Amino acid sequence: MSSVRLLIGTRKGAFILTADGSRTDWAISGPCFPGWEIYHLKGSPADPNRLYASQTSSWFGQQIQRSEDGGLTWSPVNNEFQYTGSPGTHQTYDGTAQPWQFKRIWHLEPSLTDPDSVFAGAEDAGLFQTSDGGLHWREIPGLRTSETGPRWQPGAGGLCLHTILLHPTDPERMVIAISAAGAFRTDDAGKTWKPINKGLYSKYLPDPSAEIGHCVHHIAMHPQRPDTLFMQKHWDVMRSDDAGDHWTKISGNLPTDFGFVIDVHAHQPNTVYVVPIKSDSEHFPLDGRLQVFRSRTGGNEWEPLTRGLPQEHCYVNVLRDAMAVDTLEDCGIYFGTTGGQVYCSPDGGETWKAITHDLPAVLSVEVQTLP
Repeated sequence: MSSVRLLIGTRKGAFILTADGSRTDWAISGPCFPGWEIYHLKGSPADPNRLYASQTSSWFGQQIQRSEDGGLTWSPVNNEFQYTGSPGTHQTYDGTAQPWQFKRIWHLEPSLTDPDSVFAGAEDAGLFQTSDGGLHWREIPGLRTSETGPRWQPGAGGLCLHTILLHPTDPERMVIAISAAGAFRTDDAGKTWKPINKGLYSKYLPDPSAEIGHCVHHIAMHPQRPDTLFMQKHWDVMRSDDAGDHWTKISGNLPTDFGFVIDVHAHQPNTVYVVPIKSDSEHFPLDGRLQVFRSRTGGNEWEPLTRGLPQEHCYVNVLRDAMAVDTLEDCGIYFGTTGGQVYCSPDGGETWKAITHDLPAVLSVEVQTLP
């Protein structure tokens, strides 16, 4: 029987949770890197024992860690992330110029085929790549130095590059998202990038339909339909069927369409999950009821999934990288909260169970399906 491994990044370390295919009894190990913020950790699709972690401290800065044995042991790799070319500037909230500053790695995206190749999304809005397992990192300069770069402004969480989607068959295509610049796509392996924000509307912008400036929280893609993208925006849930060239709103009957996470069922490309949050000023579930909403139609028609989730006095948040799905026959859905709970649904969202209640605030959740 297959098994699953959950990789959990928190405010105070990393945790690894494992279970067999029934996903009922979980073993918890950790913390790895206790006391450090672990913004993200993820395994290589090409080698399930190769893991990477983004370890950050306000005292000691940014460090990338690598494991060769599924998280049993870790070793630091090169931490030298340097912006290339002329540093230049980007805008701040008041429109003044701010020099680009490297602050942390928000997201790690290993190659689909090579365990030594990893992309890393940074704050401020840099995209880096290693081809030797983290020994050396280089910036992909075409993104930050593109025509629109000087007009990018930070969102409330910083000018963070938090989403990296690799095309399953075209190695030259990649989609990324930056808060609060928007979504961008390359079709030539990063040499050039185009904004893909047509159809997005953000009422807080001077031009609500502007080419850039939209606060995209997360984008999800199913590998069987890589041209169909699902987006959770600062407000609005959106869909594109042409790789981001055009977007349409699919919020439908959601009670609120503000949130951070969005994900797609492993075997049903039209089944989408979101976790609505009350508002951009109140980052907790509406009416104190934790609800995952599911659409089986690719959007617009949503149903609440609440069985096993707290339905009163619940005031946690679910951050942008804190939901994942496994690839078992009965697709499992997982998410973590800022209250330290990690929830599992082994049946596509019908029922939920808290695997653990008492971790530090969860920043990211990834899952590996193992033989």
